Amino acid sequence: MADETPPEESPDVEDANAEDSTPDATDEPTNETSTDDNAESTDETSDNAADDASPEPDENVRTPEFPDLKATPNPAGAKGEINRLYDVEVTVAAELGRTSVPIQTLLGLSEGSVFELDRSISSPIELVAQGIPLGNGEVVVVDDSFAIRIKEIYANPT
Repeated sequence: MADETPPEESPDVEDANAEDSTPDATDEPTNETSTDDNAESTDETSDNAADDASPEPDENVRTPEFPDLKATPNPAGAKGEINRLYDVEVTVAAELGRTSVPIQTLLGLSEGSVFELDRSISSPIELVAQGIPLGNGEVVVVDDSFAIRIKEIYANPT
């Protein structure tokens, strides 16, 4: 019966195992840990595996190759090509002013409601084309219609 108890390791063997943390190919695993230790070990292993995992490269994904672009001189008539765009229509808006209101106020609007805007009556009206500020001017009336007399055209922001 004395043969059934496993021999205890000496302190020297434990210290040697603690110092050498890299297992050799000849080391055999031991089953001396408790069930709780195995669960913790498994959790740590899976956490480390998730941290170390990198996505597998997809063999179908590649970076496209483009030929080098070379500068080509403009033909003599290329500068006049802008004429083709002269008939293109662009929406121009005259912005009287702006305000910000909570949605509750917006939903409560009815006929006769008044909004106060962020621009005084003497301030110029902003001209905007396709969302780009072009200049400003003043409101005038032409043949019973509103119009804008341009006071300033903004420089091209280049």
